[in-house]
Amino acid sequence: MDIKGQCWTDEESDGENESEQFLYGIQGSCAADLYRHPQLDADIEAVKDIYTDSAVSVREYGTIDDVDIDLQINISFLDEEVATAWKVIRTEPIVLRLRFSLSQYLDGPEPSVEVFQPSNKEGFSLGLQLKKILSTFTSQQWKHLSNEFLKAQQEKRHSWFKAGGTIKKFRAGLSIFSPIPKSPSFPLIQDTVLKGKLSVPELRVTRLMNRSISCTMKNPKGELFSYPPNSQAGGHCKNIPTLEYGFLVQIMKYSEQRIPTLNEYCVVCDEQHVFQNGSMLKPAVCTRELCVFSFYTLGVMSGAAEEVATGAEVVDLLVAMCRAALESPRKSIIFEPYPSVVDPNDPKTLAFNPKKKNYERLQKALDSVMSIREMTQGSYLEIKKQMDKLDPLAHPLLQWIISSNRSHIVKLPLSRLKFMHTSHQFLLLSSPPAKEARFRTAKKLYGSTFAFHGSHIENWHSVLRNGLVNASYTKLQLHGAAYGKGIYLSPISSISFGYSGMGKGQHRMPTKDELVQRYNRMNTMPQSRPIQSRFLQSRNLNCIALCEVITSKDLQKHGNIWVCPVSDHVCTRFFFVYEDGQVGDANINTQEPKIQKEIMRVIGTQIYSS
Repeated sequence: MDIKGQCWTDEESDGENESEQFLYGIQGSCAADLYRHPQLDADIEAVKDIYTDSAVSVREYGTIDDVDIDLQINISFLDEEVATAWKVIRTEPIVLRLRFSLSQYLDGPEPSVEVFQPSNKEGFSLGLQLKKILSTFTSQQWKHLSNEFLKAQQEKRHSWFKAGGTIKKFRAGLSIFSPIPKSPSFPLIQDTVLKGKLSVPELRVTRLMNRSISCTMKNPKGELFSYPPNSQAGGHCKNIPTLEYGFLVQIMKYSEQRIPTLNEYCVVCDEQHVFQNGSMLKPAVCTRELCVFSFYTLGVMSGAAEEVATGAEVVDLLVAMCRAALESPRKSIIFEPYPSVVDPNDPKTLAFNPKKKNYERLQKALDSVMSIREMTQGSYLEIKKQMDKLDPLAHPLLQWIISSNRSHIVKLPLSRLKFMHTSHQFLLLSSPPAKEARFRTAKKLYGSTFAFHGSHIENWHSVLRNGLVNASYTKLQLHGAAYGKGIYLSPISSISFGYSGMGKGQHRMPTKDELVQRYNRMNTMPQSRPIQSRFLQSRNLNCIALCEVITSKDLQKHGNIWVCPVSDHVCTRFFFVYEDGQVGDANINTQEPKIQKEIMRVIGTQIYSS
C-alpha cells in the first residue's frame, strides 16, 4: 500500500479502534522507512508534552523528502469584541503550518510558513500579518539554528531537571504573557507561578474606550504590576522564547506572545505604532512615511489592514482645517461634507445632521474641542471627561473629524525637505487606491514631474474628504480659470504661495517681491517660540501641496502656470503648513535637478518606483 502523503490528524483518526490501530502501525513503519530526523520526533513530542496531543499533526511527503507540521495556536484568550474586529474565530485555533525537510529538519532549507483558520476562508487578514511576523522570525532563527545547536541547548535543560521529570510537568503551562528570558538556561518557574495565580479570563485582551491593550503580570519577586499600552515594556512580546523544548515549542510560544498585541504593531514594518490616540483596535499601518507609501502605492500587506494610524500632529491639522472651513464666509459651499454625528444622549437621533445644518451649534462644539497639545498631557479618558463637561458633542465631533478623513496624512520627521523652511511637513496621499493605480499606469507611459498646488487652508477640509478635483466653472471655483478648465499647478513656489494666501475676503494675489519680503522678514525676526514646535500654535495658517503630475500632452503649460484637465493625472504627495503669515522660499523651482533629487530622496525612490 502506498501511504506516502497521508495526513495523520486526530480528526481523521476518530473512527473505529481497529482503524486507529491499523493507521498507527502504518505511521510507525512509515517514519522508519522515510528516515524522519530524530530531532523532529523529539520536538513533536515536546509539543505534546507541553500542550496536548492534538496541538500538533504531521503530514509526510516521503517522495520529495518534505513534511508539514501543523501547530494549533489557541486564541480563546481574546476578547469577543477584539476577535470580531480582527475577523477571527476565537473558539477555533489558528493553524501554523511549517514545511521542513523530513530527513534534515533544522539542517535543511528554511521552512515555508502558512497561517490559517480552517473555517475562516475569507477576510483572514490577521493571518497575513502573523505570517509575515513568523516568516521573519524563522529567517532570523535559521541563521544560527541547526540540529546540533538545538541538541546542545536541550542538554543544558537536563541540568535543571531530575530524572523523574517532576519540574518538567510543573512547567508545562507557561503563561504567554510572561516575559521570557533570553538565556536558554534560565529556569522559567515564575511563569508557572503566574499561571497558578491568574485565571485565563483575567488575562483576556480587553478594549478600553481609547482602544488600548494592557495586561497584568507578576515579576519574579511575586509583585503584581501592569504594562501600560504602547509602553516600552510592551516590547516583551518580541522577546525570543527559550529553545529548551525545541524549535516547534519556541515558535508556538512566540506566536502566543505576538497575537495579543498585533494591533500595537505596524503590519508593514512590525514596529510599534508611533504616538496615536490610544492603540488602534484593528491592525493598521503605522505613520512612518515609507510604510504608508509601500502600503497605499504598492499594496504591500494591503490585505492585512484597512487604515493608517492617525498621529496627534495630524489630528491637530485636521481640526485646524475644519475650523478654517467653518469660519469661512463660503462655508455653505466648502464645508463639505457636513458632519453626521449621533447624539450621545439619544442614539436614535443625529446631533449634527447634513439635512439640518446648524453652523452655530457646530462652531460651539468645535470651540470645546481641547487642543491636541492639552490632550497629549494626560489620560485619554480624563481628557474625554473634561471635553464632555464643556460640551457633550465636542468629543463625538472630534471623532468624526478623524474618522471622516479619507486621505492618508503622515507627519514627516522635522525639516525633511529643508528647502521648504517649515517644521510642519506632511506626507499627503489623497487619492484612493483605484486612482493611484490609474496614475501609476499613466506614469509608465508618459512619465511624471512635481509641481506645487496652492489653495487656502479653508478648502482643504473638503479636499481631504473628496479629493483634489477640477473646480473650474463650478461653485467651488474661487480664483477664476484664465487658462481653461483643470487643476492649476506651478513649478514655482511663489505662484502657489500666492494662491494659498487668498481666502476669507482676500482676493488680490501678492506679487513675488511681496512674498520674498515676507519670507526674508520672517527669517530675520527673533523667534518668540521654538521653530521646531510639534503642534500648530496659530490660527493664521498658509499651506501648499507638492503634487506629482503626469507629463502627457494633456498637461497645458502657460509659462509657469500649468493646467491639468485630467484629475487622475494629479496626485498629492506632500503638504506644508506655515504659521503667522509665514511663507517658504519664493524662489523654489521643482524642475531644478537638486530640488528633484531632494524630493525623490524623501519619497524613497527604492520603494516608490519599484
